[in-house]
Amino acid sequence: MQSQTILALVDGSAYSESVCHYAAWMAQRTDSKVKVYHIMGRRSASASDDLSGAIVLGARTQLLDKLSALDMERSKLAQEHGRAILEDAKSIIQGDGDIEVQTRLRQGDLVETIAAKEETGDIIVVGKRGEAAKMASGHLGSNLERVIRASHKPVLVANRAFTPVEKVLVAFDGGASSLKAVDQVATSPLYKGLSVTLAYVGKPSDKVQTALDAAAKKLSDAGLETDQQVLSGDVDKKLAELANSQDYQLLVMGAFSHSRLRSLFIGSTTMEMIRACKTAIMLVH
Repeated sequence: MQSQTILALVDGSAYSESVCHYAAWMAQRTDSKVKVYHIMGRRSASASDDLSGAIVLGARTQLLDKLSALDMERSKLAQEHGRAILEDAKSIIQGDGDIEVQTRLRQGDLVETIAAKEETGDIIVVGKRGEAAKMASGHLGSNLERVIRASHKPVLVANRAFTPVEKVLVAFDGGASSLKAVDQVATSPLYKGLSVTLAYVGKPSDKVQTALDAAAKKLSDAGLETDQQVLSGDVDKKLAELANSQDYQLLVMGAFSHSRLRSLFIGSTTMEMIRACKTAIMLVH
């Protein structure tokens, strides 16, 4: 951990509480502080642009004044709402332990803000669904994929209900991104003392087994209890089934790869994987 800072993104969604608990869990394990961001979207055009219309001058002037006052009041309420969300988030995080929490209220595009601020943090935590998303499994946060693609830092996608992490599943294919994921698990204090399973989906071979054994040794040498699983079938389906059926609390994956796992992170397939998993997912760039 370089900056010793976790960046947590919160809104008014049901997932924000889970984001706070995951941020607190990581902060305690890595001796980090938490910066909580609430990003308000850019202000839409004033209502006066749509409602003034072709009306007589005196009425228009009066209406514009009223609409301007209404617009200012809406902006004020939005800022108060944002500050209330941040205060609630700070309270939740500090309720989990003695953690330094800083809050930031920003206005603008979420991804642009993250791009500007991500160098001040080590890991970004975002909810699986945002405030505007429906709770049905087919709906995810509209900005989620944008954040994942834009960030150069690990992104933890929080599921709805936080569960303290004891078992970690690491998706492994021998490619550069999965090796980086293994390296993060082996070297970060975040995973110290946890049980780790390396999972490979595909045709077994001596080359694959050699790579798995080398990765397992690296994890074992770091003091982690480690085992392996080799599965056949569709990568996304098998990983989701394994994660969901054996009570893993965290799935760690490389965000990009040059092998079969690469397909998980191009276009809508990324969202399909996140939809299918009930666990939190750590995406390592």
